Amino acid sequence: MGEDLVLKLGQDAMKTVAMVAGPILIATLVVGLAVSIFQALTQINEATLTFIPKMIVVALVIALAGPWMLDVMTSYTTHLFENIATFVRE
Repeated sequence: MGEDLVLKLGQDAMKTVAMVAGPILIATLVVGLAVSIFQALTQINEATLTFIPKMIVVALVIALAGPWMLDVMTSYTTHLFENIATFVRE
């Protein structure tokens, strides 16, 4: 197993992780920013106020994008298992 192959596998793994986690992270970032702006405008200083909207948004994103996320992870894992013999020989 050469260095190029290890780097390629690592890059593919990081790309897959970013693709799967990206929608959830971006949605929670937007909701957290909106709640923070709302808190700044109304001068409500409650630290736990952001948790409920973020939990709702994460549940919605998983419900909407969950099948796509599962498809991305499944295709990556299938690709790894199908090509494991060639990966080991190189």
